Formats: sequence, C-alpha cells, structure tokens
Amino acid sequence: MKKICIILFSLVAGAVALQSCEDMDDNAVPVNDFIWKGLNLYYLWQEDIPNLADDRFSNQGQLNNFLQAYDSPETLFESLLYREDAGGRKVDRWSVLFSDFRTLENLLQGTSKSNGMEYGLSYTDASQIGVFGYVRYILPDTDAAGKDIHRGDIFYAINGTTLNRSNYQELLSQGTYTLNLADDINGTITPNGRTVSLTKSEYSENPVYIHNTYTSGSHKIGYLMYNGFYSNYDAELNNAFGQFASEGVTDLVLDLRYNGGGSVRTATYLASMITGQFNGQLFAREQWNAKLQAYLESNNANSLDNLFTDKLTNNTTINSLNLNKVYILTSGTTASASELVINCLQPYIDVVVIGDTTTGKNVGSVTLYDSPTFSSKDRNGSHRYAMQPIVLKTVNKSGFGEYSDGIAPQVILKEKLTTLGILGNPAEPLYAAAIAKITQLGKPFLQDNETGLKTFKDSKSIRPFGNEMYKEEMPNGSLYLLKNLQ
Repeated sequence: MKKICIILFSLVAGAVALQSCEDMDDNAVPVNDFIWKGLNLYYLWQEDIPNLADDRFSNQGQLNNFLQAYDSPETLFESLLYREDAGGRKVDRWSVLFSDFRTLENLLQGTSKSNGMEYGLSYTDASQIGVFGYVRYILPDTDAAGKDIHRGDIFYAINGTTLNRSNYQELLSQGTYTLNLADDINGTITPNGRTVSLTKSEYSENPVYIHNTYTSGSHKIGYLMYNGFYSNYDAELNNAFGQFASEGVTDLVLDLRYNGGGSVRTATYLASMITGQFNGQLFAREQWNAKLQAYLESNNANSLDNLFTDKLTNNTTINSLNLNKVYILTSGTTASASELVINCLQPYIDVVVIGDTTTGKNVGSVTLYDSPTFSSKDRNGSHRYAMQPIVLKTVNKSGFGEYSDGIAPQVILKEKLTTLGILGNPAEPLYAAAIAKITQLGKPFLQDNETGLKTFKDSKSIRPFGNEMYKEEMPNGSLYLLKNLQ
C-alpha cells in the first residue's frame, strides 16, 4: 500500500497536522477517506460542518477511526452535508455522491435512461397529497415519440396506482410503466380510460430543441427553446445562432422554462452569443469556501472569473447577435445555469423575463474523483465512486448573486393545462407575450398573478443531478502539492 504525504499551502494551514507525512495508510477506508478529504478541501459550507473542520483530527489514525464508524460511503457523505441550517431552512439541496462515475459523467452531458416523455408534476389540490403529471414535450427518436402521447396530456396514475406525494418517485423511476391518462374537466383531474405504455433506454438529449425565426413588421424574431447546458452540444448551439445571424434576427426570445441548468462554461458561451460586444469582460465571478477563496485571490485571481468570449473551446468563432435586449421565458423549474445567464446578463443588457419565478439555485458544483488531484486522471482503480458537491457561488459584474428565492419575472404568465399551446408557435401563450412586448402591437398584455400550473417537480429534477450548475474543470493553478512515497 502506498503512503501519501499531502502538504497543503497556507490556505489549509490548520489541516497540515492531519495531512502531513506520517507512517499511516490514508486508504485504510479508501472511499470514505476520499469523501472526507474532498469535502474538507472543496465543500462550500465546510466551515459550517464541525466534522469537516481542519483541526477536527490531529492525525490520519484519528481520521481513520472516525471513517470506519460509517457503514457506507453514502451514510458518511450525507452526514457531512449542510442540508439545513439551525432554523430549519434548506441550504444544500444538491450535493450528490455516485457509486459509478460513468453515470455521473453521462448525466452531466444530458445522457440518461429516458422514455422520451418530459413532464411536470403538480399537486391535485391544496392538501399537497395527490399528484398528477402533464407532458411538457416529447424527445425525438424515443419510445414516446412513436406512441400516442403528446404535449398537454395528463396522467394521474402509473400501472393503475394513483400518484401521490409519497410514491411518485418510485413509480416514475421504473424502466417500463403504463401511464393512466386523464382530462382536466373544470379544474378537476378526471380519468378518461386511456393508457400508454412507455419503456426507457439510454438517450442523449440535444438541448437545442427548437430554433426558428418569425417576422412581424420590421422585427425578425429568433426563437430558441434550449433545455440544458450540455457542452457536448455547444456546436449545435453555436450553429443555431449562426442561422439567426444569417437571417438578420433583430430580437431574441430565449425559452428556458424547462432548462434545469448545466455547464458554467456553456452558459458563458450562450451569453456571448446573445451579445458579442463585451468580449473579454466579466460575465460571472466565482466565490469558493473561505480557505480556497483566500488562496485563489492571492495566487490565481483570474481563475475566479468567467469572461465573455468570442471562441469556443475548440477555437471555433462564436456566432454573436450583438443584442442590447433579450426576452427570456421561465418557469418554476428554470434553474442554476439558466438563472446564471439571466443574472449575469442584467448588468450589461436589458433582460425581460416572462413566465414564473425561477427555482433559485445560485450555487454550483464540480466533479471530484478519488485521485491525488481529485481529477479524473489517475483515479483509484479499486472503486468507481465520484461526488458532485456544491463548491461555489456565483455573482454578476455588480457583485449580486442573492437569488436563492428565485428570479421573479417582469411579466408574470404561468402555464395552464388548458392553453399550453404548441412550442415554437407564435400563438403559444408565453412566446406570444414576448412577441407582444417586442412589437408593441395589439391590446396591452395582462399579467396572470394567480392562476396557472404550480409545478413542484419535473422529469429532470427528480433524476439525480437533474438541476445543476457545474464547473467542468478545477480552478486553474495547483492548490496543493502531493508526493507519493513508496
């Protein structure tokens, strides 16, 4: 067994006693050791967890004894998270541990088991016990795409079992199930006798779901429904903006109502495509835990900044529209990287938000592997565990990032089952509201402050790592020096 000497720089001086060279095996409990040390170094709320304190253990032996008391990596991981504060307020709702990093890596790029039905879930009444689902959209080339199931269809049960607050996750997680469908009759979910059977398979979602152009008078309005910040599809996103540019788009409606987030880097690309005139300026600034923040500010402050750019990672030129205003459609499940785009564009251009208040996720994560540098290189071959803990918060150019209660729209317009409309069609209610704001034609638009769907979950948020904002790489510059001693 190899012995490891870890010498942290001044940012973790209090932990040097534990992680200095000593004749102890720090892999006596390999997965648990990786979890504790990764969270001790990177976790955003490390200071709030007594068992993650730098001086909690005076040597590796004491740490080993602590780690051996936990019967599974999952139990240890959960015990070290800041799930809620002393007042009962939920804090960390997002940090996750995976027993197989391959599953995590796929989820980061929009690949998961899917039957192609993307849905929202709402409560049937104020008691918040009964649950029903409604179809938001159908993914192409999936099982659902070939079945009689469409946007706006309602389901109240799975395999004949009525959905409720306690069972919906278990029922909807099955690989194959039969939907029991219903109608909305005067606000009451009423079974109609129809059923549809669906089967999941491995599927990679192209988040560029719809892009088209609509002309109204002097306005050429580009519409983009974008459903996830997956970097594998950055080229497709850039191509959509290339088409907008070639068609002379003067206004943009960006539909993020079903977008749960993703890559910070891709969010920066999208903001650069919308604009173009701010190349090299600050888009978003990161804030890490106190010890990492101090180290990075002193040694590599530039690594905290995400800048507007004119190039993709592969050096492809970004297609930019140079807009001074953008119209963004939102819902209660618009989250993380979507909210990042809204918040960080606001100091630069006019951002008109139409729809519902967003989720309120202003923090991000990074993938940590069991390796000397916590990167994917030189992973521990004895297991496939990886974790995606919350490690940073983001703020915009003005230093603002306090939107944990969500970003409120200027125009409130919640989706309704009876008037969902066809996505991408100028008559669809949210898109129509944006067109009315752009053209200033027709009757004054009336806000909808009360009625509409109150979606508490959707098909992405009930999957592990469904609503996320993440960094695809560690901060630039080494945070520590590791020497392997034989």
